[in-house]
Amino acid sequence: MAGVTGIGSGIDINSIVSSMVAAERAPKATQLANLEKKTTTQITAVGTLKNAISDFQTALGNLNKPELFKARAATSSDTNLLAVKAGVTAGAGSYQINITQLATSSKVALQAIQDDPAAPVTLGSGTLTLNVGAKAFPAITIDESNNTLAGVRDAINKAGAKDGLSATIVTDTSGSRLVLSSSVTGVNEDITVAVSSDSVGDLSKLAFAGGVEAPGSDGSAGVIAKAASAELTIDGLNITSKTNSVDTAIEGVTLELKGLTETGKPLTVGITEDEAGVKKQVQTFVDAYNKLIDVVNSQTKVTKVGDDKLPLAGALVGDATARTLLNTIRNELVNVQGSGAIRALTDLGVTTQRDGTLKIDNDKLSTAMDGGFEELATLFAGENGLAVRLDSKLKPYTETGGILEQRNQAMTKTISAIGQQKEDLDRRITSLQERLYKQFNAMDMLVGQLANTSSSLLASLENLPWSANSSKR
Repeated sequence: MAGVTGIGSGIDINSIVSSMVAAERAPKATQLANLEKKTTTQITAVGTLKNAISDFQTALGNLNKPELFKARAATSSDTNLLAVKAGVTAGAGSYQINITQLATSSKVALQAIQDDPAAPVTLGSGTLTLNVGAKAFPAITIDESNNTLAGVRDAINKAGAKDGLSATIVTDTSGSRLVLSSSVTGVNEDITVAVSSDSVGDLSKLAFAGGVEAPGSDGSAGVIAKAASAELTIDGLNITSKTNSVDTAIEGVTLELKGLTETGKPLTVGITEDEAGVKKQVQTFVDAYNKLIDVVNSQTKVTKVGDDKLPLAGALVGDATARTLLNTIRNELVNVQGSGAIRALTDLGVTTQRDGTLKIDNDKLSTAMDGGFEELATLFAGENGLAVRLDSKLKPYTETGGILEQRNQAMTKTISAIGQQKEDLDRRITSLQERLYKQFNAMDMLVGQLANTSSSLLASLENLPWSANSSKR
């Protein structure tokens, strides 16, 4: 409603109304802005707290695995020749291993055929039957739709795709050959090709009954690589395996054979308890806990920034939720369970520092693990383990509909209510401004009318016969 005002009275109505409206708006607007800022900061803080709790729960979940504390570490003196993995059933020990032969698969070259890719030779018709060892592949029908070398190649690749049998065409000085390869290793897993007796044309040239002869310079079919089993010794005991992955020789141990050992230079394989893996998980647990403590501390502390300045308060200062959470966790950390040598975190060298975070004494942890590796599972894992107990205390905070989600919903509603109050304030201020303009403009008009009346009366008085001005004329 601002415009050309104050003409009648000469008063700056716009300035007066603006000042009065600003004075009316300021207290409520400041209150809403402060509340909005505080609530938004608290929403962020609660979200950060929830994420830290979730990370801690993940670390707890990783610790709540009894098999973790039964894990074994496996080493090989030369991983280029032998890789090794150990399961929980593997016994601790050391083994001397010689690898004298790797498992290989079959590869054969069929009879060479004079062929011109520009005008492919046709091979007649009939049925091909391929075998890899005792496994027979579905019969392949050869007719005018696929009776070229390329057509037979494609038909073999389609039939053998799922079982590792493939074909390609290689052209040498004798002509073009189908070269068949199998991925199946082990003795007697050789490739053979049979052609039906009722075949016609040159299809019979693709037959191959196996053997040991290499492909001949005359174009005859032959063996490029013969299937063989792996051969090795473990502490002098002879072992054979149809594959290079040997998982039945040493209980709970898988050997991945990669190369042959030199005569008189066996490889050493060692199986031990996986202390490094357990230490890593304990460190992850401590790190996740410390992150949670750091988040809670940063959100609940008051920081002094100077003698002449107000201290900086965390978003959750005085918050009962944060205090209760910390007390709950700390009570579980010091809770003693069982009757063995390892009953609490302190027995592992995990202690609480002045700021509430945890610290690991690695020497004490190593000593505890050497003396009672199996007892770690009782401390951390299982129904009464520390991981389960802590997780059960944390779930009410992070689960759907839990404490933190309810807090977040309440604060979100507060933000929505602030938005509504801002709209209400805008409407009230707009109404006030309109009312003030009406009042001041009415006053301005009245003052203008009175001024005009006064001027008119003065003019009339000056024109009267007895007025001083008239007598001078």
